[in-house]
Amino acid sequence: MNRFRPLLRCSVLAALCIAFGGGFTAAAAETTPAEIGYMPILPDAQLFVGLEDGSIEAAGIDADLVSFQNGPAMVQALLAGQLDIAYVGIGPAMVARGKGADIRVVASNITQQISFVALGKLAKAFDDGDAAEAFARFKADTGRKARVSTFPVGSVPQTVLQHWLQREIKADPQDIDIIYQGAAQVQQSLLTGAVDGAAILEPVISITQDRNDDAHVVASGSQMFAEHPGAVLVVRQAFLDAHPDVVTRLVAAHVKATRQLQAGDDNAIDAVHQYVGGGRLARRIVARAVKRSADQFEADPHAIIDGTRRMQAFQKEMGTLKADTDIDALIETRFYDQANDKNNGPAGTDPTAR
Repeated sequence: MNRFRPLLRCSVLAALCIAFGGGFTAAAAETTPAEIGYMPILPDAQLFVGLEDGSIEAAGIDADLVSFQNGPAMVQALLAGQLDIAYVGIGPAMVARGKGADIRVVASNITQQISFVALGKLAKAFDDGDAAEAFARFKADTGRKARVSTFPVGSVPQTVLQHWLQREIKADPQDIDIIYQGAAQVQQSLLTGAVDGAAILEPVISITQDRNDDAHVVASGSQMFAEHPGAVLVVRQAFLDAHPDVVTRLVAAHVKATRQLQAGDDNAIDAVHQYVGGGRLARRIVARAVKRSADQFEADPHAIIDGTRRMQAFQKEMGTLKADTDIDALIETRFYDQANDKNNGPAGTDPTAR
């Protein structure tokens, strides 16, 4: 984990004071400390936008950020009571809830976020015929199984990969070796050719294709698991109970950030660039990743309920989700609905006004 407090930019705060007037002043005066877990990946982009434009602080949150490399590690932190807010995959969120973490999903971040990128001979195997036979062709041509990387068991990428292999192309598991890694390790494995492909998300896909002409996306998120939910915004129940207005303003800011990302807003891209990949990626790669994901950014928690039920059923069938998780109890839509209340205007217009 990497813990730090984001630096506040005076110019941003001044602009918010002007834009929000007394609403911002009141929110800032009542700032509530909150420990926020996240991963430095594109599906958590709304957090980065909100941190950089000041809307998360304007919502009344003094953010203490905790960085993770994978969702299962965040599950452990949630179970230990370490996080008030988390930007995490829906799979780990279900696991955490099922193991007793008193958390609620208050907004979606993104859907259909996982694609399969193949390198070299594996990419050619997909080009040469039916996808269902690609891994068998690769094994016949190379004399070995295809090495495939993804996130740990129980994560969204691992679940989507297995759904694709088992339900969509019905690949023989004897033709594939799956390696479970964190985000940075998956990226490194692809860039060094240590694996032949990966079920992964942006910006790893854009980075890989930028540096390897033989890298091809051979299956999109919709092909692997149609309408699958991805990362979500999770809040601990105790925080919801103690600070419901803060959560409503946070969700409003989240929706505003989602709209900026959908539009490919330059300021939103700049914000993502500050966090994804530790700020070391070329901005053009981040911009490409944001624009490729524009149609996948989704804030409405109503939109992921059915997909979450289907993912839950598949995970239980695989045995990666042991406990029964009540989806209606996990996904809390009222904060999103309040942020869209006709008396307050469209969600995200003014996350601090009261």
